[in-house]
Amino acid sequence: MKHALLVIDAQQELIEGNASEQAVYNKVGLLQNINVVIEKAKQAKAALVFVRDVDVSEGKGAGFEVHSAINVPEGAQVFDKQATNAFYNTALLSYLKEEKIGHLVIMGCKTEHCIDTAVRFATVSGFDVTLVGDGHSTSDSEVLKAEQIVSHHNKVLHGHYNVDHFSVVRKTDEDLFAPIHDNYRSE
Repeated sequence: MKHALLVIDAQQELIEGNASEQAVYNKVGLLQNINVVIEKAKQAKAALVFVRDVDVSEGKGAGFEVHSAINVPEGAQVFDKQATNAFYNTALLSYLKEEKIGHLVIMGCKTEHCIDTAVRFATVSGFDVTLVGDGHSTSDSEVLKAEQIVSHHNKVLHGHYNVDHFSVVRKTDEDLFAPIHDNYRSE
């Protein structure tokens, strides 16, 4: 099975915040974990994919770019999106299908929006998904603290399924590119 690392909206201004938006929870840990998993993806010869939201920093300048602390490998694919769903009106799904990817490792921002949507959409699109539980983040909402949002999504997305494909939540220090989905499938 072929793998891809999908890093969603790990953009400078989104992670650091700005005058009207707060920085994401545990941004230093998030950035470190993304870089660790990028190295694991390179070793596993996984496809490396970054998605940027054009709403961040009005789609331009340094704030729009992938965060400067992230080691974006040469040759990584980059897709720009206009919606919460990274697959909506982008070439991402076509690219993954053309590359015969079967397993996605997902990281990035923001947990309750673009990460949640990508995990759910990927499973109905025929992918097994590993969400890196310590590799996604968000900011506080009016109702919940960011840490609670992350914990909640790690709980509800672990084992989320759509008949044939589903998601599991694992930590950065695990062997993320050795999927464990078959351990849960009935024969």
